[in-house]
Amino acid sequence: MSKCKHCDKTHKNDNTGCKNSGNMNSGSWNSGYMNSGHRNSGDWNSGNMNSGDRNSGSWNSGDWNSGYRNSGDRNSGSWNSGNMNSGYMNTNSPDKIRVFNTWVDMTHNEFNEKYNIYADLPINRWIEYDDMSEKEKNEIKVAKDMGGYLKKLEFKEACVIWWRENPDRHNDFLSLPNFDADIFKEITGIDVDMEPQEMTLAEVCKELGRNIKIIKD
Repeated sequence: MSKCKHCDKTHKNDNTGCKNSGNMNSGSWNSGYMNSGHRNSGDWNSGNMNSGDRNSGSWNSGDWNSGYRNSGDRNSGSWNSGNMNSGYMNTNSPDKIRVFNTWVDMTHNEFNEKYNIYADLPINRWIEYDDMSEKEKNEIKVAKDMGGYLKKLEFKEACVIWWRENPDRHNDFLSLPNFDADIFKEITGIDVDMEPQEMTLAEVCKELGRNIKIIKD
């Protein structure tokens, strides 16, 4: 049970919001689980009034939407009843997709069937106290007693580390239509020309302009 920051009452089921019938909600009036928005009947929503799951927008009845008022799935636009649209008011799915800023004559489903771009990115890494920057030591007072701290990785940091640790997956990305190394680096921070076996985690941080050393688990 936890105390609500909104009404100063203690709620059940690990909810921090009010009038939730589900569990682990930080918003209010949710009947689903782990929602941070309000009035969701689905689960894992960060928007409001969603009846589907994992929506970051609002008023969606589908799943995995980042736009608004979608009844389909995986739309980033709004008012779509179709799936995987980035525009508005679409009832079907697009026949073409853009890959590396260039149109490709294949649907989302065809792309997903042919290519695997899933990457289980690392969330954090343990930093030994002696390898922490002075700023980190000043900000994280308990690190000295613990001998270090668990650092949450930034997105590009995590991408570069994943790339280094998974050389067998490189071709999954290098073989994508219209592959562009500059665009890929802009998005992920990954320099595909750098040999992974020669790249230390310290060099990962240096490549991204960060003055820290990450210690691998």
